[in-house]
This record gives sequence, C-alpha cells and structure tokens, in this order.
Amino acid sequence: MDNKAKNKGKLKQKLTDKYRLVVLNEDTFEERFSLKLSRLNVFVLGGVLSFLLILVTTFFITFTPIKEYIPGYSSTELKIKAAKLAIQTDSLKKKLDIITDYTKGLQPILNGEIEPEFGDSIDITTDKIIINDSLLYATKEDSIFREKIESQDRFPIQTNAETNVKIVFFSPLSGTISQEFDPRTKHFAVDIVAKNNTPVKAIADGTVIFSGWNTETGYVIILKHAQDYISVYKHNGNLLKQQGDFVKSGEVIASVGSTGELTTGPHLHFELWSGGYAVNPTNLIDFK
Repeated sequence: MDNKAKNKGKLKQKLTDKYRLVVLNEDTFEERFSLKLSRLNVFVLGGVLSFLLILVTTFFITFTPIKEYIPGYSSTELKIKAAKLAIQTDSLKKKLDIITDYTKGLQPILNGEIEPEFGDSIDITTDKIIINDSLLYATKEDSIFREKIESQDRFPIQTNAETNVKIVFFSPLSGTISQEFDPRTKHFAVDIVAKNNTPVKAIADGTVIFSGWNTETGYVIILKHAQDYISVYKHNGNLLKQQGDFVKSGEVIASVGSTGELTTGPHLHFELWSGGYAVNPTNLIDFK
C-alpha cells in the first residue's frame, strides 16, 4: 500500500514538475526567450492543438470544394447533373418502350400477315362506317373540281353531311394498276406502276406513325387518318416525312422507287386498312 502511494506521488510529481525552456543567443549566450512548462501542461496543450486541427480540417472538408480532391468524394454539381440525367434516361426509356410496342403491333400489316375475316368489306353496323358504293362514282362536275385541285397539288378532305360518308380519299399516285387487291393470295394492296421519283401524296390529312426501312418492302411510310383509317405506302425511293409529322391531304410524303427484296420494278405498293381489316383501295379511290 505504501509502495502504491509512493508511485502515485512520484507520477504526480513528474507531471507537475516545472521545466524551463530557454532560447539563447549562440554568440553572446544572452537569453532571448524562456518558458516554464510541466509535462501536464504539454499534454494539455498538445490535446487542445490536436482538437483544433481536427476541427479546422473537418470544416474545410465539409464546407469547401477542397473535399473534391479527396478520393471517394464527388462534387455536388456533378451529383445533381447525374440525377437529372438518370431521370431523363428513364423517361426516354419509357417513351422508347411505347414506340417499340406500337411498331411491333404494325409489323403484321407491314409483312402482310393479317388475313381479314370479311375480305374488303367494311359494312359493319356496330360503330363502323357504312360505305355506299354508289356514292363513290364522281360526276362530271366532281371530276372538273378534282382536276382543278390536282393542279394546285393539294387534296382537301370533303365531308358530305347528307350521306354516311365521313371521309373521302384521293389518289396517292396516278398510274396503271399492275396488280389488283386480292385477299385470296394475301395481296391486301394495289400496285401502281409509275416512273422513278414520281411524287407520292397523302390520301388525306393524317399523322405519320411509321417512317423507315424494311428489308422486304424497302422504304415504308404509314399514315393514320380519321375514322381509324391507316394508309400504307411501300417500295418508295425515299421518304420525305418522319414519324410524328402531321401531313395534309395531297402533301408529298415520298417518291416512287423500287426498294426492297420483293419489288418488281418502280411502283407504289398501296394498302388501306380500317379497324384492323384490309380495304380494297379501288372501292374508295380513283387511281386514273
């Protein structure tokens, strides 16, 4: 017990013993500076200085751009940009998925895989358009008016409120029909022969829902019109409209060509669809 008390007393004495730190002039040995310290003072002073150094370092790392130079840290501006880009990428991915699904739905039409149940008839009474063939033959006055409009290179939609016809289509191209509409051979279109680079026009006001290349049918453009009509133009030489564009009736959308593996020469392969069923274009359009 006495030894422990003696050791504790010695330790206390060592910590509290005063030491003098003197700075002398080397030549004259004149005292310039002196400081009395104890070991306890040195420990306390060293602890305080260490705490202050840690505090200052933490402040600089937290509130100044110097932290960007430390491995593992990134700038706030970079994080904000990365977050915005991630949101935009997710939005674009969703839009791309929608467009991809819509395009896949049109592939049966482009490849001619859809076989209509009712041939070229669209005489369906449940929320469908009833076409009266007698109304499709133009009178002499109508022919003169059509020639006048064709000379202006515009083809507006006409609406006859007194009949059941809600929309009238005009020819996308004047030429000779080389192959007729024939559902039995799954040729749901008419082929119109014309010279290369002849303008191909929209049959009515509509929106471009597809504009691109297909291995079998070359350059293809598809328009969606009122009353759920869809017009398809294949084997074009080039396309003048892009997906999402709105076109007016008679507006030039492409030119005649001979693209694709299934082409037999310069011509337009033209299809007309209504409610998922193929329609004989010659029943609605005069190609002469």
